[in-house]
Amino acid sequence: MEGHCSRNSTSYFNNRIPQLHRVHLASDLHLGAPNASESRTRELRFIEWLENAAEGKGRAKAGPATEIHLVGDVFDFWFEYKRAVPKGGVRLLGAIARIVDSGIPVHYHVGNHDLWTFGYFEDELGVTLHREPIVRDYNGVRCMIGHGDGIGPGDAGYKRLKGVFTNPALQWAYRWVHPDIGIALAEYLSRNSRARKGHLDRLAGDREEEWIWQFCREHLSREHIDCFIFGHRHLPLDFEVPGPEVSKPGRYINLGDWIQHFTSVRIESGAVHLDRP
Repeated sequence: MEGHCSRNSTSYFNNRIPQLHRVHLASDLHLGAPNASESRTRELRFIEWLENAAEGKGRAKAGPATEIHLVGDVFDFWFEYKRAVPKGGVRLLGAIARIVDSGIPVHYHVGNHDLWTFGYFEDELGVTLHREPIVRDYNGVRCMIGHGDGIGPGDAGYKRLKGVFTNPALQWAYRWVHPDIGIALAEYLSRNSRARKGHLDRLAGDREEEWIWQFCREHLSREHIDCFIFGHRHLPLDFEVPGPEVSKPGRYINLGDWIQHFTSVRIESGAVHLDRP
């Protein structure tokens, strides 16, 4: 009887021990751009980061990840036809599937380049898909996580365009375009977009001019968030966000990218770190 009570007591206390979160996040790999050779090099480097996070190596020296978040624009273009998906990226897709199969949850946040996913990632890879920013608590740190496109006061043109991209009728119609034509057209438009706007992502303006930072400041007036974690800007940023007088400030961290900066974010023991190579 005494031994039986001891086992119950141990189980009770073990169940009350809070989980120690080790969360790793990255975004904006843009796999497929600008060409197959350069994309493959970045893909292998990204897989190394991903597997290190899962195994507790490299930037994950504190131990294996308890969650991994891929925060949008992992692919430069993605569109799922009923029976076809774009070529390429199979090494990365295989790595994600292996990590999910090992028991580590992987969260996929769609970006503006890979928003046309309709179940393939969830069904084939087992990831959890998010189309809007989510809020999570990690050992006392309340975080908002999302790609970051279309939030804040500016970029009205893109917001109108996103309304077109997410229109179910137009998505259905695009599926009737042969993949050889539809994918080639989308890749051309993606390259043209980078050519016109790529320089903007290399210029870090004053934080007051950052649309995502302005979104964070406005949101903080309604709900306290310790750390806003977004991508999309291709710039590793770490700005304080002032809150109301009765509230402590928050932080806005941008994940940067895996084209020039190869940065990521790590949440461990209630602290958020922006990791650089």
